[in-house]
Amino acid sequence: MIEFKLEGEFIPLISLLKATGLVQSGGEAQTVVEDGLVKYNDTVDYRKRLKVRVGDVVDFMGNKIKIV
Repeated sequence: MIEFKLEGEFIPLISLLKATGLVQSGGEAQTVVEDGLVKYNDTVDYRKRLKVRVGDVVDFMGNKIKIV
């Protein structure tokens, strides 16, 4: 599990995927979200601008990211 330390109130989902290095670009991040490959708190979520906050867990291709 990857622990991501949040600096502000939230981080957009596509920015989180880029910041953790799980995707190479914003375009790739948007595509994987649109294709339903990302789970937000155990539910597939298609919102690219989803605001991820402390306590949330994002799962992409078996890589879990916990926001701390």
